[in-house]
Amino acid sequence: MATTKPHKLNISFQSDMDEDLSDETSSTNNSTNKKAGKGKVWEFIALATIPLVLVLGNSMLVPILPELQKELHVSQFQSSLVISLFSITAGLIIPILGYLSDRYSRKAVMIPSLIVYGSAGILAGFGAIWGSYTVVIIARAIQGMGAAGTAPIAMALVGDLYDDGTQSKALGLIEAANGAGKVLSPIIGSALALIVWYASFFAFPVFCLLSLLAVIFIIKEPKKKTEPPKLKPYLQKIGAILKEKGRWLITSFFAGSLALFILFGVLFYLSNILEKPPYNIDGVMKGLVLAIPLLGLVATSYTTGALIKKNGTLMRWLMNIGLLLMTASLTLTIFFYQNIYVFIGFLTLSAIGTGLLLPCLNSMITGSVKQEERGMITSIYNSLRFIGVAFGPPLFGWLMDISHAALFITISALSLITLGLVFFLIKPKGQIN
Repeated sequence: MATTKPHKLNISFQSDMDEDLSDETSSTNNSTNKKAGKGKVWEFIALATIPLVLVLGNSMLVPILPELQKELHVSQFQSSLVISLFSITAGLIIPILGYLSDRYSRKAVMIPSLIVYGSAGILAGFGAIWGSYTVVIIARAIQGMGAAGTAPIAMALVGDLYDDGTQSKALGLIEAANGAGKVLSPIIGSALALIVWYASFFAFPVFCLLSLLAVIFIIKEPKKKTEPPKLKPYLQKIGAILKEKGRWLITSFFAGSLALFILFGVLFYLSNILEKPPYNIDGVMKGLVLAIPLLGLVATSYTTGALIKKNGTLMRWLMNIGLLLMTASLTLTIFFYQNIYVFIGFLTLSAIGTGLLLPCLNSMITGSVKQEERGMITSIYNSLRFIGVAFGPPLFGWLMDISHAALFITISALSLITLGLVFFLIKPKGQIN
């Protein structure tokens, strides 16, 4: 393992890759060919359904929040809680499920989580029919519990299934699928709202069922090579990892959380202003406009994941370029927001910056620990990402009440601070093993 120098961090990825390399070399050609062939393609598709389902849980509801506010007679802040409570609950539960996935298996956590996620969507739908904001909020909290066992655990599973360039490509695909869900969900949500405004709630079980079948029948989880960790020594190991690598890990956690905070905050902001003058955009067209920045995120995430492999130097460049692009484009929106084309263009550039940042963070964090601790480390990371999503809508709503300038000055400054932290504290070098 590489040592940590006082001023220049050489991130060492201590996954079980070295231990597994000899085993993989000695495995049969049939097994290798299976991984390289159609089996891997179907595995990639099955894995991609998990973050896709997760992101639908929030993004599909963003376009209907103004309608929900009107139909359930609640405030803008209360409508934002439909997004935030889901994310807060997920953020709190993720570390627990991360430990359970390390203790037992990834699929043992993901399968019941998808069932809970879909079932709670039905409850939320009936709450909307009954006109009960309380039932909707309770159902959304339950959905958050289910969401905690989906994409965050899938990220750890990717680390178990693949190594080297295949792992970073799979993680890039997961981030791209996450982004694809964000692109499709406002369009789907807007289209479903043409039937009835609460139709999106009843769509959740359908998407969850498809992902559930893919996880059960397509993904073959590798057997654990060590004894399941007991809680006390497990927590001690996690503490040791954070102590040894905390400087860059905690910075990575913060950067990922901020990126999702800005992304979902911007979606909430757009959803609330597009229907008003001078824009006057609603219905499916509103969903299409919301999808434009997210399309930039998707394309960039997948390309970045395929490109970086385990090249630490390239990761560092892309992370800093991504944050610089976010800072610059968000700063320019302070002055150019009345022209919808220019405004959406700058927000798309910010999303492209996010697409450069997130796959690099995912690859570094997933590869930073051995398989038996991977679930908890990736869960802490994803937990903080959910917290970022949770705080986005209400804080953006509060800043919107002050002024457009106050909102975008704040998030530009946060992006600049994060750029400084990443530049000075995350310094992967060369080819990462």
